[in-house]
Amino acid sequence: MLSAEFFIDALAAEGIDFFAGVPDSLLKNICAYISDHLDEKHNIIAANEGGAVALAAGHYLATGRPGCVYMQNSGEGNAVNPLASLTDPDVYNIPELLLIGWRGRPGVHDEPQHVKQGKITCSLLDTMGIKYSVLDKDEAVASGQIAAAVAHMKATREVYALVIEKDTFEPYTLRKGTESGLTLSREEAIRTVASALDAGDVIVSTTGMISRELFEYRTALGQGHERDFLTVGSMGHASQIALGIALEKPSRRVWCFDGDGAAIMQMGGLAIVASKAPANYIHVVFNNGAHDSVGGQPTVGLDIDLCAIAKAVGYAGTFSAASAEELPAVLAKAKGMPGPVFVEIKVKKGNRKDLGRPTTTPIQNKEALMEFLKD
Repeated sequence: MLSAEFFIDALAAEGIDFFAGVPDSLLKNICAYISDHLDEKHNIIAANEGGAVALAAGHYLATGRPGCVYMQNSGEGNAVNPLASLTDPDVYNIPELLLIGWRGRPGVHDEPQHVKQGKITCSLLDTMGIKYSVLDKDEAVASGQIAAAVAHMKATREVYALVIEKDTFEPYTLRKGTESGLTLSREEAIRTVASALDAGDVIVSTTGMISRELFEYRTALGQGHERDFLTVGSMGHASQIALGIALEKPSRRVWCFDGDGAAIMQMGGLAIVASKAPANYIHVVFNNGAHDSVGGQPTVGLDIDLCAIAKAVGYAGTFSAASAEELPAVLAKAKGMPGPVFVEIKVKKGNRKDLGRPTTTPIQNKEALMEFLKD
């Protein structure tokens, strides 16, 4: 395996010292090292991967030096537009180095949402005409690959990608960080909200820990999972899935269980929810200020006023809670008024180490929900 220090130093020696991206579990050691050793102007955790490509483009325009954009391969989709219409040689011809975590690589077991993306990770790069190599775990070989990547960018001003397999980097623990002082756990908050639902209510939960914790809550109570749509992929889009259901099923209350990172990634979705004014819609954001599922890298969730944003775009009501004592009253108010209602619940980082994963397949989950939604 490669040390994070070796890798970042190797890039620095080639003049690459600007990083932007969305954290990934396969890159968490690199992301943690960058956070500890670069200032906030040289490491920007972007709202989404397309934004990170644009940030690196701006860095190049200002300095003449390529930036490095890190992402999970699921983020390739968000990045396609600026890669094809901004950095491409047929448009502005701007070089960038992509670090892409290869989840779902064929032959390596992974979660269902990564299977398709794993199959097409490299072919997407081929389609866009982006040269790439799979980063070797041997330091000498990796050094040559980095040098070749930089040489290609200098000669062509084109984007180059390093595709990162599982266990490429040695463990590195993030040292920098601030304690939020919050005491309510996300799992406790999820249990409290889920227990407040009426019999016909539906939940659309976002990708990552929130769906996993909701699934385990149902299992612990011996309940079925037919009322919950577990959005295991498509980060940031749970609010729109929930909106689509709410508009077609106005007699049912629809809850979106969102995360701060997901809500920020596709924040425009809030405006669309508000514009359609679904009276049966409650949008709950569990805000811990972190990308908890992929290493705990920070978001700006706790630095901004999400309720003020929701109010500004037109939600009928907004509420915030930061403790177990506040939450029941907030939920009662949210349920007692026409929506769309926005509820922010501030929670601490972290999760149980023995937290399991859904034991049903995505298709089983879909079919059970559709049956439950039948009038």
